[in-house]
Amino acid sequence: MRAPLWAAMAVVLSVSTLAGPLRAAERETRIPDAALAQAAQLREKALASDLGYRITESLTTEVGPRLAGSEADARAVAWAEAKFRELGYDKVWLEPVTFPKWERRSERAEVVGKHRQPLALTALGGSPAGTVEAEVVRFADLAALEAAPAGSLAGKIAFVDYRMQRARDGAGYGPGSRVRSRAPSAAIRAGAAAFLMRSAGTDSHRNPHTGITRYDDGLTPIPSAALAVPDADQLARLLAKGPVRVRVALDCGWDGTATSHNVIGEIRGSKKPDEVVIIGGHLDSWDLGTGAIDDAAGVGLTMAAAKLIGEIKPRPARTIRVIAYANEEQGLHGGKAYAAAHANAVAKHQIGAESDFGAGRIYAYSSSAPAHAQAADKQIAAALAPLGIEHTPGTGGPGPDIGPIAEKGMAWARLAQDGSDYFDYHHTPDDTFDKIDPQALAQNVAAYAVFAYLAASAEGDFGSQLKAVTPPAE
Repeated sequence: MRAPLWAAMAVVLSVSTLAGPLRAAERETRIPDAALAQAAQLREKALASDLGYRITESLTTEVGPRLAGSEADARAVAWAEAKFRELGYDKVWLEPVTFPKWERRSERAEVVGKHRQPLALTALGGSPAGTVEAEVVRFADLAALEAAPAGSLAGKIAFVDYRMQRARDGAGYGPGSRVRSRAPSAAIRAGAAAFLMRSAGTDSHRNPHTGITRYDDGLTPIPSAALAVPDADQLARLLAKGPVRVRVALDCGWDGTATSHNVIGEIRGSKKPDEVVIIGGHLDSWDLGTGAIDDAAGVGLTMAAAKLIGEIKPRPARTIRVIAYANEEQGLHGGKAYAAAHANAVAKHQIGAESDFGAGRIYAYSSSAPAHAQAADKQIAAALAPLGIEHTPGTGGPGPDIGPIAEKGMAWARLAQDGSDYFDYHHTPDDTFDKIDPQALAQNVAAYAVFAYLAASAEGDFGSQLKAVTPPAE
């Protein structure tokens, strides 16, 4: 005898109601107790190791500044490939990255007239060459310059005197970097012959901060440079006394294209070697210092973290992939190339994290882990807590070079470094190896080792799948 229709529907509804929680429970990502115990030992081993410090010293000393597309950039690629092999990585390879090549040759500026004196400045990346002598017009910020009427700066030099604010999380850099990227085009629209800005930095040293700038389509670029902070102060004081003429002479510019490489090393997983956790930093640097905090430290600490994971027996289930990205500084070229080359394998990327904010101690951890991976995310956070790292879910975003693949659906994690003094040195001649604290760097190595090992050991995933995503800003 057939059951009444309502009874049959009730049975189906009951089964489906039970199946929902059952499927969720089956899918919940967790980390085995054995991996958590191993991570505690790994954390202590990394804290006692100076490997990350020694790798960072090697890159900054043996290669030095690594402007993208330069001869030193090519030596950095060779260095990274050799270092991965020296450290015993299982697989090492190069992926080409092609981009426009910008060169810096010489730069100088001076106040002319009765207050004649030199000014310390540096060309912004992407600036053309040129010599301009003209009256300076000061603007307090980007908005003031953008409000200048067309033609109002004809034959003059625009000077944006915006003072960047110090913050542990680097929040002041957004407004400062927007001056660098947008103000030259605003100056051109107002008719300016050249552009100057107070450096996007928080120091009080006579070291100007460089960085890439852009010019909007259809505009003819003008010489653009950043003044050291004390020199911006000096120019502002002179302008308060009356009109000031400045002579700016830049010899720099684009020169064809260059091909560098993302350098990639892997510590292969024991059970799921085709699934990867990615960590890394960018290999290139600006040419004024030796690129120690930006970003030799990121390369050094992630190379060391994966090396230490490789010494564990048994290894984690998944592969740890370390990427030394090409040409981050001039437009995330390496990160974009990696995302394009590996788009079809996004689901094989368990999760990724990047170190590109100096070498200060890590103070916070967060990730994009979806609901089904929250338990594992909390387990990782608990393993990081003894390092003084707070769990701050819902904050931050992916690093710059993993941003492009995060936009394609890869899960990301943020290990937030203390950047209180980062912008004292960022993009200046002062970005040198002596600025790195060995103990702070060891804490970074420990954090990345614990994070990558546990993510690679997890039973379940962190939500990576090929889809369009708009990640939050870092």
